[in-house]
Amino acid sequence: MNADTIQTVAVLGAGSMGHGIAEVSAMAGYEVVLRDVDEDLVQDGFDSIEWSLGKLAEQGGLDEDPETVLSRVTTAVDLAAAVADADLVVEAVPERLDLKREVFAEVDDHAPDHALLATNTSSLSVTEIAAATDRPGQVLGLHFFNPPVRMALVEVISGAETAAETVEAGLDFVASLDKTPIHVRKDVHGFVVNTVLVPFMDEAGFMLDAGEATVQGADAAMTYRRGYPMGPFELDDFGGIDIHYHFRAEADQPVPACVAEKVEADELGRKSGRGFYDYADGPGVDYAPADAEGFDTLRVEARMVNEAARLVGEGVASPDDIDLGLRLGGRFPEGVCRRGDKLGLDVVVETLRRLHDETGEARYEPSAHLAELVEAGHTGEAAGRGFYDYADPPYFYVQHELDDDGVLRVTFDRQERLNAFNDDMFAEVHRLLSTVDVDAVSCVVFEGAGDRAFSAGADLTAFTTVRPTDLMDSDDVFQAVHEFDRPTVAKIDGYCLGGGFEIALACDFRLATERSTFGTPEIDLGIIPGGGGTQRLVRLVGEMRAKELVFRGQQFSAEQAAEWGIVNRAVPVDAFDDVVAEYVDDLANGPPIALKLAKRAIHDGADASLEAGLEYESKAFGLLMATEDMLEGVRAFREDREPAFEGR
Repeated sequence: MNADTIQTVAVLGAGSMGHGIAEVSAMAGYEVVLRDVDEDLVQDGFDSIEWSLGKLAEQGGLDEDPETVLSRVTTAVDLAAAVADADLVVEAVPERLDLKREVFAEVDDHAPDHALLATNTSSLSVTEIAAATDRPGQVLGLHFFNPPVRMALVEVISGAETAAETVEAGLDFVASLDKTPIHVRKDVHGFVVNTVLVPFMDEAGFMLDAGEATVQGADAAMTYRRGYPMGPFELDDFGGIDIHYHFRAEADQPVPACVAEKVEADELGRKSGRGFYDYADGPGVDYAPADAEGFDTLRVEARMVNEAARLVGEGVASPDDIDLGLRLGGRFPEGVCRRGDKLGLDVVVETLRRLHDETGEARYEPSAHLAELVEAGHTGEAAGRGFYDYADPPYFYVQHELDDDGVLRVTFDRQERLNAFNDDMFAEVHRLLSTVDVDAVSCVVFEGAGDRAFSAGADLTAFTTVRPTDLMDSDDVFQAVHEFDRPTVAKIDGYCLGGGFEIALACDFRLATERSTFGTPEIDLGIIPGGGGTQRLVRLVGEMRAKELVFRGQQFSAEQAAEWGIVNRAVPVDAFDDVVAEYVDDLANGPPIALKLAKRAIHDGADASLEAGLEYESKAFGLLMATEDMLEGVRAFREDREPAFEGR
């Protein structure tokens, strides 16, 4: 069984997770059966899919019309009928082990012998669920994150008896949904994301219990000083404090008293109107940057790094998958292993050992793998090696590929932050353009991962977590794009704002889908566009229009951008790849030397007098007359064929 042989997916449970999984499966072209125990529940789930597809269509997020996608979804109440023709069954019933085992036993009786059975559990044992069937080798975990339509991550979990072919099929299936899978190789409680994420809330809770923190102080420090999207108590309220409590209690692990007290008082967070913050009668989340003073952020991050190291050491997951999981599933500003390497793993171990000596608590005992790394001198980025090897620096946020035609395709990959730039991402783009063999490159195409953004700008959290000088250094990136010796193309689909807009302005060509949105919103943050944003924009649209765009900070459509001459083309989504391919084909097959000199002549001439520009143009023209490419161009013209330029 592999993803190519999966045609029909049965989803058991029509709640928020179930109908979301059904929706993304139908969007990917699968026939879907949505089942629940009551007709009203099934109809509610179906109606939710219909509503969601309509909203996605309005936003330009569907490749087909909503009715076509919805036609692939049928509903059922009878379980045997729902799974009778399924190639893959995904269970999304309430998070109770006894209930899930009961469902799997029944599914095992009625599903085809070849069918794969998957559970969407977020923490329960896949192995124990699989034991309720006679086909444990065909059972795996597919842990989608809420809401499945928007969240890119899926944890693919191996139970103790899950066959390798089942895992491969699961990974392929997730990829076919246009989601990002990470492989959880061992069936541990909480898998990867929750195992590392829960200590973020836990440790702040224990500090609150001990009088070493306040709710507002912890949240302010972890957001404003360390760049997390929510503080630990804010996140607990958002997800449900009872979820946190049961996650720890089910594993017989200690729970902060403040968490237990909230559950006992039925103050479960946003869903109950009150948790660590008061949402019903109070101001809700009310922390401010000034509250951050005095909170020990290292203590929280050391706990998370330690859990990540334990997962690596026990063979549960790789550092890459752990970091990708926390970025996509927890919206962390960077992976925990990467952050540990920046902090210094020796600093992390020293912190944990001090806390262990002071408290005797087992949670502070450094994991064996973390201790081994430090003992070997692999203490992180400064040492040249930690979780990652920095001798040949890895790329965390920039994917790149040089194809046989010399097209360097560069993808900004921070989907969890709409591909917003942090300092690492700026540095990776600069490093790539500075180290690539330019002679092997015909042109460069920049694009954003996913279908929501080219880049939504510079990550706002970076403004409060890095030094101003680091942000100033990012200007080098825009200049590197602008001055690169080969033509550059910005392939824009979705948001193109702030720093992302400025990267696009530094490119030679800007091609966009009609659903794309542009803007320079920096003024609303009390700053101005950087990276040449004011200077390149004024040269494109003139002083009056540039002032309007910069001073007002308003977003504008791709159609408007094309009318103003900011983008070369704004085209429908279904024609976008073809239009980009036409441009890239012309550039990749064009004369490299002539394109290089033409780019320099245009750039330099724009900043010089007409006389100086004409002089440079004349010299470039004379130089090109002596090249073999020029002779090839003439021969091809006379022979009525396409020229084959070689850059000589």
